[in-house]
Amino acid sequence: MSAPWDVVATVPDPELPAVTIADLGILRSVSIVDGRVVVTVTPTYSGCPALAEITADVRRALTDAGYADAEVHTVLAPAWTTDWITEAGRRKLAEYGIAPPGAVSPAPSVSLPLSVRCPQCGSPDTRESSRFSGTPCRALWVCRACREPFEHMKAL
Repeated sequence: MSAPWDVVATVPDPELPAVTIADLGILRSVSIVDGRVVVTVTPTYSGCPALAEITADVRRALTDAGYADAEVHTVLAPAWTTDWITEAGRRKLAEYGIAPPGAVSPAPSVSLPLSVRCPQCGSPDTRESSRFSGTPCRALWVCRACREPFEHMKAL
């Protein structure tokens, strides 16, 4: 039987199936308390519509691995930040065609990125087409070099 963390760490994000919940850094902890697996997650934002599906997927993965008794807790503080995305997660996002976010500054500002490297061709000659895309945490950009549109995960 695989360790509970190893099982849960393989659960894909429902909105970005190329990355796992561990890659995104929303998987906070996995422990065994009184014989029961307790998983703690922090969603990317408090109104995340995928949270119910993530919870169900975590429970299903644990049940399939032989852990029938599991709890999934949601914690909102500290708030999730894109700084929690692993290097593997950033690489997978880029391979999936989504430009990964840059680092969040210690003092968040209201400034927007002027350029984002295109995940298709690598060019920094890009422009934001729309501040919003498929989810509130992503924006739509266009590469001027290869002319391909792509999503960029906003730094939060």
